[in-house]
Amino acid sequence: MLRTLRRGLPADCDALYQLEERCFDSDRFSRRQLAHLLTRANAINLLAVAEDQRVVGYGTLLFRRNSATARLYSFCVDPAARGTGLGRELLQALEKAAQGRGSQRLLLEVRADNRVAMGLYRRMGFIAHRWLDDYYADGCAAWQMDKRLDAPEAPDAASAD
Repeated sequence: MLRTLRRGLPADCDALYQLEERCFDSDRFSRRQLAHLLTRANAINLLAVAEDQRVVGYGTLLFRRNSATARLYSFCVDPAARGTGLGRELLQALEKAAQGRGSQRLLLEVRADNRVAMGLYRRMGFIAHRWLDDYYADGCAAWQMDKRLDAPEAPDAASAD
C-alpha cells in the first residue's frame, strides 16, 4: 500500500472523524475537538494518506510552552492498514517532528488492554512507567509510557565552510 505522510489541514476534519469511528469503540474525538486540534491547538497533526487519498492513519502531538516533553495525544491506524508497517512509520515521523520542535521526551497513554499498540510502543523504545486506574470512559485502565528522544543529528563538521 503506497502512502504519503503530510500535515493535517482543517479540511481533513471529516476524514479524521470517520477514521476515529473506524478505530475506536469509545473515547473518540468529536468533530469540534478534531477541528480544534487541526486549527488552534499547540499541536502537530500528521496524516497517512493512501494513494486513493483516503486517510488511513494519523497522530497528534501536543506541546506545552517551556516544556521539553511532547505528548502523543492521539494515534490510530485504519484497521485495513494494520500490519503494513504504517504505525511504525507514522510514529517515527512524529518523533522527528517532536525533535524538530525541541522536545527531548515523548509521553503517551495507552489502553491497558491494547496489546498491539503496547507492543509497537515497546518495540519503538517506550517504557511503561505509570499505571492509571479507570483512565478511559469505559473504565479501562491505561499505561503511561515515555521515551527519551535522541538529539537531532548535528550537521557534519567536515562539510562546514
